[in-house]
Amino acid sequence: MKTTLLAASIASVFLLGACSQSSEQTQNASKKVAPVATQAKAELGSFGVELDARDESVRPGDDFFNYAGGTWYKNFEMPSDKTRYGAFDKLAERSETQIKAIIDEISTATDLNEEQQKIADFYAAFMDVEAINAKGITPINPVLEKINKIDSKQALTKAFGRAWLDGSVSPIAGGMWFNRLDPDQYQMSIAVSGLGMPDRSYYLEDSERFSKIREDYLNHIEQMLGFANVENAADKAQQILALETKIAQAQWPREKRRDRDLTLNQIERENLAAAYPGFNWDTYFAETGYQIPHLNVSQPEPIKDVIDVINTESLDVWKDYMTYHTISNHAGLLSDDIFNANFDFYGKTLRGQQEPRPRWKRAISEMSGTQSLGFAIGKTYVEKHFPASSKEQMADLVKNLRKALGQRIESLDWMGAETKVNAQQKLASFNPKIGYPDVWQSFDGLEIKDNDLVGNVVRMRQFFREDSVSKELQKTDRERWGMAPQRVNAYYNSSFNEIVFPAAILQPPFFDPNADPAVNYGGIGAVIGHEMGHGFDDQGSKSDANGIQKNWWTDEDRAAFEAKADALAAQYSAYEPIEGNFVNGRNSLGENIGDVGGLAMAYHAYKLSLNGKEAPIIDGTTGDQRFFLAWAQVWREKRTEQSMLSQLKAGTHAPGRFRALAPRNHDAWYDAFDVKEGDELYLAPEERVRIW
Repeated sequence: MKTTLLAASIASVFLLGACSQSSEQTQNASKKVAPVATQAKAELGSFGVELDARDESVRPGDDFFNYAGGTWYKNFEMPSDKTRYGAFDKLAERSETQIKAIIDEISTATDLNEEQQKIADFYAAFMDVEAINAKGITPINPVLEKINKIDSKQALTKAFGRAWLDGSVSPIAGGMWFNRLDPDQYQMSIAVSGLGMPDRSYYLEDSERFSKIREDYLNHIEQMLGFANVENAADKAQQILALETKIAQAQWPREKRRDRDLTLNQIERENLAAAYPGFNWDTYFAETGYQIPHLNVSQPEPIKDVIDVINTESLDVWKDYMTYHTISNHAGLLSDDIFNANFDFYGKTLRGQQEPRPRWKRAISEMSGTQSLGFAIGKTYVEKHFPASSKEQMADLVKNLRKALGQRIESLDWMGAETKVNAQQKLASFNPKIGYPDVWQSFDGLEIKDNDLVGNVVRMRQFFREDSVSKELQKTDRERWGMAPQRVNAYYNSSFNEIVFPAAILQPPFFDPNADPAVNYGGIGAVIGHEMGHGFDDQGSKSDANGIQKNWWTDEDRAAFEAKADALAAQYSAYEPIEGNFVNGRNSLGENIGDVGGLAMAYHAYKLSLNGKEAPIIDGTTGDQRFFLAWAQVWREKRTEQSMLSQLKAGTHAPGRFRALAPRNHDAWYDAFDVKEGDELYLAPEERVRIW
């Protein structure tokens, strides 16, 4: 929920998150397509889509989300420990169950190697509830005592520099990143951070809804301070909220923070103090451990404003602020009373989650990150659950999507020849990573104990910080992955121009070797296209084939692209999931371009795969229908209202129900489902956004 350090190994991470026809549509389809072909058994339905999930009372052209999955949506009951449930969550649960089996097997074995022993010991420490409850808040007392001893701005600056290592918080966050002008070089990125709620809007919006959340946040801060026996906790909670509100006022809105032109502000470390005075940068960096000379300040004016806040706010308020966040940030590692108090706000109030996740799932989540034991677990996960055939088939799909996008670029009527050459070069330079890394993370020197949960996390922070510092002046590591193999996700890294697909996403409904090809192209094919699309979205398109941020467009072509992007932003901004709260079409623009463009690429590739033949009818559905239904199935989801609000305000993706509507920009969808003028989702041909 709270971020105090910029990620160290990945520049951009993007989430990607059934039906037969009416008799009239089926008759129309049967005139076009050959008889059904024999199909191997897919995991979902007979061909890869759950037909009984649809709601046939809904016209596809009025609400494609509910047409494809409305019966499931009506009947599915949200588990009490969930705030959102869809395809990603279903696969994540499968991954968790598989990892639990791996850990159980490791924990009962006697001949463990060093990495396996670390896994067993960390899990044992996390699951020892009796010992954790007996310790209460004491495991973080050393950090709380250091905060309490802060007696000067110099000491406060040191505490900010150590915030990530201490599990605390700082309004100025610094982490190792990639130099956007030289991707072979690491760079320190400086940003404004330090908020306890999901987005600045939670502090600044004047409505009954947000006023109530702020009131609950005050009560939560007071309660958490009570665990450390802080006096006058209610008054101090008010001061902490006022301080965070000042930080929120200084921050840029999210749509501005994602603009790569505005956030590229490089400076040498030796010039930082003159450009951003009033803050002891040398003291700050000495505590981080980094010596790196190259810096980028992603929010110049907000950094200056936050420095002013640091210098004008009293030390006592800063100490109380850091005390609260230190307790809250560690709540999942501490006794049940502290955890439950934290959950009441961050789970129930902010996300609508009624009960905590089972402890074993929380343990796996804590262990599975890239700055935890994720890659140690991932080795065994890949051995057990990711066959070589899946990697080979995925490589073929990537190849087909690359070919399709190449053809589409060549046929664009809004892009000139000069820009097309550069676009094709970028496409040819895409580096796909599939399944798992070729070089695994080493854990040599990391000490894990079976009776010291907080100590284990502290030592892991130190381990990964030292690892990062040791590499800061070296050439960037292009073999490194930003996600472990068991993560259900995918991403595009603009600095390396790479598209990355962890093993766990290569399962139904995204990918099934026994599914109809149309389903795989509409599922994982569109996901591949989505990640390729990030290389050509409104921000990714600002980097060239070598990952260098530079303009490779003619002015005329860029203007044509921006006009199309503006139209798509307006389209998504009209969606209103909660009364008075709309999708931020500008903040989600990169993801929406990825969806709309990726779907076009995948459809093109699917057609190429047919080699001029007609797709068979299967269970009354045409190939085109199966393709678009597979897409909608991927984005089938149910959310609590609180989770939806958080997604609208703090997320970069549109909610799944609106991602499912991306096909309304594709002519083939209109033909496949007989969508006509007058239907609610109908867009006139000239209003359909076609970019890639």
